[in-house]
Amino acid sequence: MHGRLKVKTSEEQAEAKRLEREQKLKLYQTATQTVFQKRQAGELDESVLELTSQILGANPDFATLWNCRREVLQRLEVQKSPEELAALVKAELGFLESCLRVNPKSYGTWHHRCWLLGRLPEPNWARELELCARFLEVDERNFHCWDYRRFVASQAAVPPAEELAFTDSLITRNFSNYSSWHYRSCLLPQLHPQPDSGPQGRLPEDVLLKELELVQNAFFTDPNDQSAWFYHRWLLGRADPQDALRCLHVSRDEACLTVSFSRPLLVGPSTETLLLMVNESPLSVEWRTPDGRNRPSHVWLCDLPAASLNDHLPQHTFRVIWTAGDAQKECVLLKGRQEGWCRDSATDEQLFRCELSVEKSTVLQSELESCKELQELEPENKWCLLTIILLMRALDPLLYEKETLQYFQTLKAVDPMRAAYLDDLRSKFLLENSVLKMEYADVRVLHLGHKDLTVLCHLEQLLLVTHLDLSHNRLRALPPALAALRCLEVLQANDNAIESLDGVTNLPRLQELSLCNNRLQQPAVLQPLASCPVSSQALEAIKQK
Repeated sequence: MHGRLKVKTSEEQAEAKRLEREQKLKLYQTATQTVFQKRQAGELDESVLELTSQILGANPDFATLWNCRREVLQRLEVQKSPEELAALVKAELGFLESCLRVNPKSYGTWHHRCWLLGRLPEPNWARELELCARFLEVDERNFHCWDYRRFVASQAAVPPAEELAFTDSLITRNFSNYSSWHYRSCLLPQLHPQPDSGPQGRLPEDVLLKELELVQNAFFTDPNDQSAWFYHRWLLGRADPQDALRCLHVSRDEACLTVSFSRPLLVGPSTETLLLMVNESPLSVEWRTPDGRNRPSHVWLCDLPAASLNDHLPQHTFRVIWTAGDAQKECVLLKGRQEGWCRDSATDEQLFRCELSVEKSTVLQSELESCKELQELEPENKWCLLTIILLMRALDPLLYEKETLQYFQTLKAVDPMRAAYLDDLRSKFLLENSVLKMEYADVRVLHLGHKDLTVLCHLEQLLLVTHLDLSHNRLRALPPALAALRCLEVLQANDNAIESLDGVTNLPRLQELSLCNNRLQQPAVLQPLASCPVSSQALEAIKQK
């Protein structure tokens, strides 16, 4: 056995590693304590840089020590000559790169590099772009590096076309690169800005078709990768709709004016401002939400003085001006009438064409056909099935209603983990279709019974509805947004799973309410109905059942 090296046992190896870790920890703690002592004493010199280098070199995520280094560097800026300072900065950049090799996703390291470059009179931005390219070659999904690259490109005024070409190279190398797809969605609107009169955020048709071809290659290559599907939805999406007043309603009986908006807003002196003109004269009013909660809401209302509703004049004109949204709407209350309104039509405005609404339906139709071809090859691909549903919604929600419901059934079977989400989405689409049918019929009665609904949405669109049937669904609650139905007189919600009536409040015209076969356990749950003029007979019937 002479002449042979002794091999340590596993126990000896473990003990040696333990002692080594203890020694490193002791040195780490000693250096950290020394840095804090010197910082507290105001001794911000190069020795602090050396000490923090030892610690950050092993643990780049020690944010406080990066703060210490910045304090030291700021002090040395006024003490060093330009040549000495240049050497110091060069060393700091090299140290930062070594820290990034230890942890390429270190928040503190990337932030410190931004800070350092921002203080240089003539940074070498080309070197920084090359640095980003190297780190993205190692991990193309490193969003810290992507953020830094966007910072560098902005500071260096890199043309968007060059950055787009960079994303081309990464996507060609690997389609599954969400960050590259996302960066394209930021760059393309810069490269192809729309005129002020055009839809902001949309792309010219030739560019759109080219991008669609690229993304189709991606999801036909790997149909299960979500990156390309998200980009595909962005391509077919629309810019945010313009701010608008959707409906204005005046009631003589309630002495109240109600207005609904295209998006939720918070009305107040320090937020959104609404101006009310009555017969072309400004009227100061207090705005509130229908449910009484001070929060962003689609619907706001105010009380009107008796003088603005009297019958002495043949008519009263009411105009609401939304100053921030640069929008207004006007309605007339005629003599002898109890209410008046003016609203945008959901059918004319195509409010429910989902997120997908590029201008040319031929593009949507072509995409639908492509997705159906892919679905034949990949019948259980959830992204393809969902995209088909959304494309059908964008093309014609009523024409494709039956087919859409069939695709929902298939999608739920393929993706059972998201069954609840899909049920809610299906409910949303069915409610939208019902609103469209109601408006085409020009009635104020909405039948939503026997539709297997799990959620209610778009209630701000039902401001003028007088009769609402929600029977035989799977609703567990009536949401607070139900208070937006200021004209509702009859509500039927039999055969659901409703456990609470907290949403049935402040409905000034509600007289008939039917809630048979729900999960209302105690009489106390009927308390919210005290704010509504529900008949005593209706309340008694609810209690008995």
